[in-house]
Amino acid sequence: MPTLTQRRAEFRALHQKGCFTLPNPWDGGSAIRCAKAGFKAVASTSAGAAWALGLDDGEMSVEQVLDHLRFLVNVTDLPVNADFEAGFADTADGVAKNVTRCIATGVAGISIEDRDGQKFYPLDIAVQRIKAARQAIDASGENVILVGRCEAYLMPTLNMDEVITRLKAYGDAGADCLYAPGLKTLAEVGKIVRSVNKPVNANLTGTGLSVADMASVGVRRVSVGAALARATYGAFDGFVERLKTQGTLP
Repeated sequence: MPTLTQRRAEFRALHQKGCFTLPNPWDGGSAIRCAKAGFKAVASTSAGAAWALGLDDGEMSVEQVLDHLRFLVNVTDLPVNADFEAGFADTADGVAKNVTRCIATGVAGISIEDRDGQKFYPLDIAVQRIKAARQAIDASGENVILVGRCEAYLMPTLNMDEVITRLKAYGDAGADCLYAPGLKTLAEVGKIVRSVNKPVNANLTGTGLSVADMASVGVRRVSVGAALARATYGAFDGFVERLKTQGTLP
């Protein structure tokens, strides 16, 4: 079984070249299945983890999230990237403290969002939060990837200039990888890759694109967010409805 140090080193190496798929399991069974399928790493999903607890996305406490991440790290040998939402704190110092706690769960990567509920943090505040997360990782001495996220899907009309400005600023603040969920076209994704100087994560959900498409424009890693959990629960709902109305199983 690889040590945490080895897993973290393997995860960082995946970001150096090529393109890898980063599926998002939400519980032990789905994480084990991702490992058996041969994926080289996994990422948590805040929405999927919340649904498994009977909650909505964003309703998990930091304690619940830390417990969930600790569980994922221990249930497979794969590196785990943490969907750590907005750091579960209003202040940069609070983000740093929670990132330190997140590192202690054994994760190999930590994603920090730039939103407060359904609103963006002002850019200067968002940058301070990324800097605080970077400082916490550096102070820990652990080889953990920091992902800076611009929540582009919150924009009623996508403002690519703002997305790029934010991602560049997060890279300058110490993020190792940059991510803007909500981009729908290959042209948008490619523009992000060309505009920043850090590895880029892209999300397949709702794009109709493939991992190969993303790789063709230089994306380094491809995740799916809550798509796997949503599809699983959707199938479950269909089976339950059939059992209720027809008294049969598929």
